[in-house]
Amino acid sequence: MTASSLSFRLAVLFVIAGMAMGIGMAASQDHSIMPAHAHLNLLGWVSLFLFGIYYERRPALDRSRLALIQVLAWSVGTALMAVAVAAVHLGYTAFDPVAAVSTLIVLAAMVLFAYFVFKPSRDIASSPTPHMTPAE
Repeated sequence: MTASSLSFRLAVLFVIAGMAMGIGMAASQDHSIMPAHAHLNLLGWVSLFLFGIYYERRPALDRSRLALIQVLAWSVGTALMAVAVAAVHLGYTAFDPVAAVSTLIVLAAMVLFAYFVFKPSRDIASSPTPHMTPAE
């Protein structure tokens, strides 16, 4: 499996979970876990989908084990963070350390992604830019 396909698949699962969480909050009229809902959608849906696009445009990187590790670390950190943030906002302060650790996992995954972005382009082959024609 490539990093892009894993990113896209996980992004869809995260957005389904985020939408279900939003529907649950609306139905119960209890929006106390809204911060967890926001983290889940932004980190899980938006960021993973953007990672997928980036990886798809760089085929050599897309097939690398390190890129898969980055996507998996991001996803695990995001899932843990969403649960921990929801628990903290529901009054379960014992989840504070889980929120802290998950934040560090997500940060580490972003630092790894930053490495890919700033790595010299000669080390990361990108796919050729498609010829675009205007729509008529």
